[in-house]
Amino acid sequence: MQLRYAFRLDPGPGQRVALARAFGCARVVYNDAVAARERARREGAAFPSAGALSKMLITEAKQGPGRQWLSEVSAVILQQALRDVERAYTNFFASLKGSRQGARVGAPRFRSKRDARQAIRFTANARWKITEAGRLLLPKIGEVKVRWSRRLPSVPSSVTVVRDAAGRFFASFVIETDPGADLARMPEADNLPSVGLDLGLTYFAVLSDGRVIDSPRFLRRAEKKLKKAQQEVSRKQKRSKNREKARLKVAGAHAQVADARREFHHQLSTQLIRESQAVAVEDLAVKALARTRLGKSVHDAGWAQFLAMLEYKAQRYARIFVKVGRFEPTSQVCSVCGVKDGPKPLHVRTWTCTHCGTVHDRDRNAAKNVKQAAGLAVTACRAQVRPGLVPAQREEAGSHGIHTGTRAAQRHSTR
Repeated sequence: MQLRYAFRLDPGPGQRVALARAFGCARVVYNDAVAARERARREGAAFPSAGALSKMLITEAKQGPGRQWLSEVSAVILQQALRDVERAYTNFFASLKGSRQGARVGAPRFRSKRDARQAIRFTANARWKITEAGRLLLPKIGEVKVRWSRRLPSVPSSVTVVRDAAGRFFASFVIETDPGADLARMPEADNLPSVGLDLGLTYFAVLSDGRVIDSPRFLRRAEKKLKKAQQEVSRKQKRSKNREKARLKVAGAHAQVADARREFHHQLSTQLIRESQAVAVEDLAVKALARTRLGKSVHDAGWAQFLAMLEYKAQRYARIFVKVGRFEPTSQVCSVCGVKDGPKPLHVRTWTCTHCGTVHDRDRNAAKNVKQAAGLAVTACRAQVRPGLVPAQREEAGSHGIHTGTRAAQRHSTR
């Protein structure tokens, strides 16, 4: 599978100017392509092809009086800007037709030089390379110093140079991983247990085996620092150099929070994949939860990013990753006897089953139900058990709830 490996860059003063020039040229070509297609749409004409846009906006534009400075950068990044426009329109039309999964995508918009993020992409045609001294040689930019934190597992196919809102530069390499080497890095999955996760805000995650992962709350811990930095921005005159310096401090503080959260998610997801043969989670409606009064805490937890890491790492290391439906009553069902005890408000953290009398911790019981609903429970002989189909009674339109491990084991033995 393809992955991205990102490393911090330390360009010199002249290289920063060259990178800014490259960002600007790529942005101009992108905006010209969007304008050409919008003009064709208003006139009712056919959209210009990629070849026609390349000839008009790059080849002929370099020879004209208004775009001669496009020759100062590599032609590859200009071609990649046109590819980005084509991909943006493809995603837009696929979203309109409903053939694209995920949230609905809007029409491509013009890029601004004041955008927080700027990026350019170099493919193999640009003849970039990593020198013997460990520097990144980019055409018409020079040898840029790279902060290598790990080795690249294979030869990268392309590199994207990114400048984020905090003014930092990164090189993002596209790497094709080796499946055999990936499997050798992880222990055998046959003797490893399966685990169910219940994500929350009081604790980041509670596992079905009883482990509790505390919530770091990176944003909450940095709120005082962020508030002070934002106040400094509001006191500066608009469009002044001091205001830009203060804005960079705010962006840097937010970048530290995001980096710490991402590092926490990487470490935890790798640990769970390494120690488990299967991981089951609940398919949370993160966007809907983020619109509630708990929105800041939901964003601070970063559930969507964590689940995305779990999913791709499970695929990479040949583990099982299961998402349980968000309407599964994991917090209402007793994990021992399987009786549905009804909904409970958030302040109820422990409850007693009215049928069997078992005292449950809300989160731990939900994690066990997530594991059971995903079919990851095992019998005494370590055989996988998946819940079977139960015919509904004539007088009942709903389901019978979640089967417990005991009844599932009995059903498995009788079969």
